[in-house]
Amino acid sequence: MKEALRAALDDKGYTTLTPVQTAVLEPGLEGRDLLVSAQTGSGKTLGFGLAIAPTLLADLEAFPAATVPLGLVIAPTRELALQVKRELGWLFAKAGAV
Repeated sequence: MKEALRAALDDKGYTTLTPVQTAVLEPGLEGRDLLVSAQTGSGKTLGFGLAIAPTLLADLEAFPAATVPLGLVIAPTRELALQVKRELGWLFAKAGAV
């Protein structure tokens, strides 16, 4: 896991990942599409953020200045879109994401 992400998790007090978060980080799933179904509050949003990190950051520890969007998250409601923005915002902030 990238140091910036680990630091963000530490700052939020995470000591262990939820089962959903652990499942999406299985090495064989990297780079694959995921469909996850779990209860509200199970950590899906953070799990997806952790799962896309290797693709977005590749070998880098921080994002370079981007001229185009590096990722797109589609959410079915405004409320969920704001939740995704909030969760991924703090997760990727130390890596320089905007």
